Amino acid sequence: MKGKGIPPNVVTYTTLIHANSNSGQWKEVTRLLNEMVVNKCKLDVVTWNTLVDAHCKEGRILEAQEIVEKMIKRGVEPNIVTFNSSMDAYCLQGNMNKAREVFNSVTNKGCAPSVVSYNILNNGYCKAKRIDAAVELFYEMARNGVIPDIVSYTTVISSMSRVGRLVAMQQLFKEMRANGLVPNKVTYCALLDGLCKHGHIHEALKIFHVMQSSGLDPDIIHYNILIHGFCQVGQVKVARKLFCALTIKGLYPSVYTYNMMIEGLCKGGLPEEAYELFRKMETDRCVPDSISYNLIIWGFLQNRDVPRAKQVLHEMVKKGFSANISTATVVIDLLCSDTTRESFSALFINCEDD
Repeated sequence: MKGKGIPPNVVTYTTLIHANSNSGQWKEVTRLLNEMVVNKCKLDVVTWNTLVDAHCKEGRILEAQEIVEKMIKRGVEPNIVTFNSSMDAYCLQGNMNKAREVFNSVTNKGCAPSVVSYNILNNGYCKAKRIDAAVELFYEMARNGVIPDIVSYTTVISSMSRVGRLVAMQQLFKEMRANGLVPNKVTYCALLDGLCKHGHIHEALKIFHVMQSSGLDPDIIHYNILIHGFCQVGQVKVARKLFCALTIKGLYPSVYTYNMMIEGLCKGGLPEEAYELFRKMETDRCVPDSISYNLIIWGFLQNRDVPRAKQVLHEMVKKGFSANISTATVVIDLLCSDTTRESFSALFINCEDD
């Protein structure tokens, strides 16, 4: 551009400053700013906001505030984007009182909080586990004429899911749909996770079917949540059915998916089926990890199948894995049993010899 005699304008400089500040190239940012001064190219509100946002994202709030002060002195008034960056920085630090101060100051500065402003503050409250404050802010939006979007609803639904406020969560979900907003995959993840973790597994399955009927294809995360939920309540048959549906849906089980099924089968007294699934992992190009091995060993030990446990234990050691606390606890319990002490002693002597 310079070679052709065309001087860079404020848009060009701002784009370069944005790229370099995001990658932490602050020396280059300083050089570009100095070059702007030499070329008498004034920083506009977008340039200033780019600098403020970059400093806020690095947690350098005091420096960001100094930039805002310089911005005002140069005759450029902060806008809602400026305030949003400051709020987000305080939220990331967990300083919700300061974030709220910035939020409250917006109207005094002649700006109106946007839906993004509310979402930033709400996300901060949720991460700080201040759910009541988040809910109050959510309804404050509507009172102030700001229409909640999908992010607004999903943020609050996710926080309610985590703390087990399931009735309120489902009510908000219904309200969202009644207002014409279409839940996304993150919304459904939050709903499924909350319901499964608190034992409402069949209600979760209904939500899963609602998701499918809406035309939104569940991904491996949604299936994992349900499989884990059904395994936790001992309904291995349903979990197995969901697991088998994965390949039909074009999805591939992860190590986490296999481990959940292996654990469910072992707890359900089906160590042989769990072992078959364990061996199937490698044929499906999913390499078993330390958890996979420990679960299989634990399953065999629970059923007092010492020879099979020994076989997998030797293999695990050769792979460089070690027993976790659950496996070790079962081993100790069985070593204390007169009927198995001899075989277990032999098991560990053989492992030491290897």
